[in-house]
Amino acid sequence: MPLLLVMASLIQPFSATWQHLNNTVLTEYVFNTTTLVFGVGIGTFGLGVGAAWLSALCEFPGRRLLSWALLLPMAMPAYIIAYTYSGILDSFGILQILIRSTFGLEYGDYYFPQIRSLGGAICMLSLVLYPYVYLLARVAFAGQSLTTLESSRNLGRSPWNSFLFVSLPLARPAIVAGLSLAIMETLADYGTVSYFGVNTFTTGIFRTWHGLGELLTAAQLCAFLLLFVFALMLVERESRNKLRYYQNFTLTKTKSIVLRKWHAVGAVILLSFPIIMGFLLPATQLAVWAINHWRKIEKVEFFYLLLNSIILAAAASVLCLVLALFLSYVKRRFGRQRELVQTEIIKLGYAVPGTVIAVGVMLPAGWLDQQINELSVQLIDESFGLIFSGTLGILLFAYLARFLSISLQAIDSGMSTIKINLDESALSLGASPSHLLTRIHLPMLRPSLFTALLLVFVEVLKELPITLILRPFNFNTLAIRTYELASEEQLMDAALPALSIVAIGLIPVLLITRIIIQDKN
Repeated sequence: MPLLLVMASLIQPFSATWQHLNNTVLTEYVFNTTTLVFGVGIGTFGLGVGAAWLSALCEFPGRRLLSWALLLPMAMPAYIIAYTYSGILDSFGILQILIRSTFGLEYGDYYFPQIRSLGGAICMLSLVLYPYVYLLARVAFAGQSLTTLESSRNLGRSPWNSFLFVSLPLARPAIVAGLSLAIMETLADYGTVSYFGVNTFTTGIFRTWHGLGELLTAAQLCAFLLLFVFALMLVERESRNKLRYYQNFTLTKTKSIVLRKWHAVGAVILLSFPIIMGFLLPATQLAVWAINHWRKIEKVEFFYLLLNSIILAAAASVLCLVLALFLSYVKRRFGRQRELVQTEIIKLGYAVPGTVIAVGVMLPAGWLDQQINELSVQLIDESFGLIFSGTLGILLFAYLARFLSISLQAIDSGMSTIKINLDESALSLGASPSHLLTRIHLPMLRPSLFTALLLVFVEVLKELPITLILRPFNFNTLAIRTYELASEEQLMDAALPALSIVAIGLIPVLLITRIIIQDKN
C-alpha cells in the first residue's frame, strides 16, 4: 500500500513547489544521485570482485582469516563510518592537525581532499557495501568448473587473463546481483549524504517534506526514485535467473593458484586494505573516543537510548516474524497464485528506500488524522490532534513494510527444506493444520526463525530515515542520537551509541560466517 500511494502521487498535479525544485535543485539531485550510484558501483566492484577472486582461487598465508574478516565492514553502517572519518580527516581532524604540527603549516597552506563531498560519500559507501559483491562473487568464483579454468591455463593464458576472460564472465550474474544490492543500499542512504552535505533524492525528499511542508511533492520525488529502484530490481532478478540456470557448479575443487613471496605479501596487503579502512580503523577510533569521553557520557540517557532501541527492534522483529510465518505457511498449504504473488510483492519492501516507505506511510496516516479531526470538530467541537502520525504504531507499521521481506525470505528458505510429504503424512494421521505448524514445522524451523528475528532486530536498530521521520516527539534511539550528536559536531559524544550499533551489527556477520563454514563442510 505505501508504494501504491507513492506512485499514485504522480497522477496529482505538480505544485508550484515542484516547479521551484525543477528550476533550482532537481538537476543537482539527479546528477549527484547518478554519480553516487556509478561511483559506488565502481568502488564496490573493484573491492568486492578483487577480494573475492583472491580469496576463492588463490592460496597464500592468512587467506582463511582474511576471507572471514572481509565481511566485517557489513557491521559498520555507512553514516557511522562517515562520522568517524570526518573526525579523522576533517580540517580539525587528527590527521590534518598532525600534518600542520609536524611541518609547521597553517590551514590552507597545503592541499587536502575534502572528506565532506560527493567523492567522500562514494568512498564511505563503497567501504561498507562491497561485502554484498564480495559474498556473491566469491561463491561464484569458488563454484566455477575446474575443467574450464584448467583449459584456459593449458591454452597459455596467464592467471590474469584467465580471470579477465574466463572467471569474470562466468561470475557476471552473481556480480551484477551483488552490485544491484549495493546500489539499492546507496539509493536508500540518508545519514551519509546528509552529513556530507551532498544533495541527492533522499535528502531532497526529507528537505521538501520537513523544510517546505510539501508532503505531496516529497511523494512525487519518491515516485521518481522508485522507478529507478524497480529498474534495478529487474536487472537483479534477471541476474539471479542466469545464476540459477547457467552457472556450472562442480563438486571438484578448483586447483588454487599458489602465491609465494612478494605475490603473497601483495595479496595480504590488498585484502587487508578494505578490512582496515572499512572496519578496524573506524571501530578503533570510535572505541578511543568512547573511552576518552567515558566520564562525560550521560549514563542514564545512554541506558534509555539502548532500552528504547531494544524494545523497538524487538517489537518490530517479532511482528515481522509472526506475519512472515503466517504468510509462508499459507503459501505452503494452499500455494494459490494469489498467495504466491502477494508474497513476491512483499519481498520488494527491502529494496525500497526507507525515506520512500516513510512518505508512503505518512500519506494515509495524515489523511486519516485530518478526517477524524474534522469529524470530531463537527460533532463535539474538539480536535484530537495526531492519532496515527507520530506514534509508535505507525513507526512499527513502516518497519513491517520495509523489513517483512527479510523474515519472509528466511522462513521460506527454512520451509523449502521440509519435504511436503511430511505434511501429507501428518495430515493423513489426523493432525490438524495448527498442530502441523506447532508440532512439526516450528521445531524444524527453529534456526530459520532465529535468523529472521536476529536480522530484522539488527536492521531496525541501524535504521535511520524511517525512525527519524516517523518517531514520536522526543523519542530517541541509538541511531537517532548518533545522528543528532554528529550533526552538532559532538563526535566524541556520538561514539558510544555508534559503537553499540556496530557491536550489535557484528552478530549477523558472525552468523553469516558460520553458515558459510557449515556449507563448506
